[in-house]
Amino acid sequence: MQNITSVAGLKNAIQFKEVEQNVNGQLLKEQLYFTIESLKPANLIKGTLKDLATSPKLYENVLVALLGLATGYVSKKLIIGFSGGVYRRIFGSILQIGVTSAVAQNPATIATFGQYVFNRVFHRKQLKAEKP
Repeated sequence: MQNITSVAGLKNAIQFKEVEQNVNGQLLKEQLYFTIESLKPANLIKGTLKDLATSPKLYENVLVALLGLATGYVSKKLIIGFSGGVYRRIFGSILQIGVTSAVAQNPATIATFGQYVFNRVFHRKQLKAEKP
């Protein structure tokens, strides 16, 4: 800022600073209002849900989790059936947790294996259908 040498220049500088202070005060009030609104619990939850809904990985993660749970449940039912002793149920639960964890941690490997089995099964059927 330049040096002020007259009373009129001082009055102009004071008026300029007062206007600048009013503008900065208004901006600060608006920012405070925006911050208060964004920190309200309802707005935090709404923002989080909106971020989750637009996340491209959300559907993939949910699908992998559901696939893991379903695979674990089916493997438990295949091993112990719908009835069994205490030890069979405990073993079935441990197996279910293990299978669920394995599927949830390695979805790409499971998908590749599933595609391989699918192709082998339907490819054989096609070969048998083509033979006279």
